[in-house]
Amino acid sequence: MSGIGVIATIRVLPGKEAEFEGVFAELAPAVRANEPGNSYYKLFRTADAGVYKVLECYDDEAAIAAHRASDHFRTLGAKLGPCLAGAPEIESMPAV
Repeated sequence: MSGIGVIATIRVLPGKEAEFEGVFAELAPAVRANEPGNSYYKLFRTADAGVYKVLECYDDEAAIAAHRASDHFRTLGAKLGPCLAGAPEIESMPAV
């Protein structure tokens, strides 16, 4: 199996969790509908307050670049910004 897995760890400011989850609820379907190179994009809430993980799977580096350049990611990502307690931590790994 080929592809690239991405795990984004996102820390959200206290009290901004509902707003963050609401914007992400718009973003995830837009990714699935408009990015043929993405096969999985889902938000998970961790046991730590305000800490989320996004699990993502892409066909290749070009699909990741297309995700980052997409209108929906730029527009909705800008709405996520005020909710964040810092830059997301991104892990990228090849599928086996």
